[in-house]
Amino acid sequence: MTPQSDEDEVWRQIVASFHETAERDPADQPWPDSENLPAEPARQVAGHSGEDGLPEPEDEPAGDGAEEEDEGHYVPPPPPPLPKTDAATKIAWIALFGGPAYLLVAAAAGWELRAWALFTAVAAFIGGFVALVVRMGDGPPGGSGWDDGAVL
Repeated sequence: MTPQSDEDEVWRQIVASFHETAERDPADQPWPDSENLPAEPARQVAGHSGEDGLPEPEDEPAGDGAEEEDEGHYVPPPPPPLPKTDAATKIAWIALFGGPAYLLVAAAAGWELRAWALFTAVAAFIGGFVALVVRMGDGPPGGSGWDDGAVL
C-alpha cells in the first residue's frame, strides 16, 4: 500500500463520517490538568501561626485579597502633563470649536441668526483651523543637528 492510498482512505473515512454524531459527549471528556487553577491558600487571622510555625506579622492589615488578584497585572504609569500652550494657540482652539458651538446652540434654541453673527461664527471656525495648521509646522525639531537619524 502506498502512502497516497493511505491518505486517500483516511479522507474517505473523514468524509463518510461527516454527518454522523459524536459517540462521546464532550461533557464526559476529562478536564485537562493544565487547565486546573491552583487551590487558593487558606486565609489566616493576623497573629496566628502559619503553616511554617512562625507567627504572622501584625503590622500588616488583613487585606480583602484585592492586592493578590492584581498581582502580575500591568499598571501603566500616569500620563505626562499636557504641554504648555501660548495664548494664540488657545484662541485658535476656542475659535475652532466656539464658532460651530454657537451655531448649534443658536439652531437648537431657535434664535434668529443675523448675517454678521453667522459670518463671524464661520470665520472663527475657518480662522481657528488655518491658525492651527499654520502653527503646526512640518520641519524637523529645532536643534536636531545635521543628521536627524531615527527621530521618534
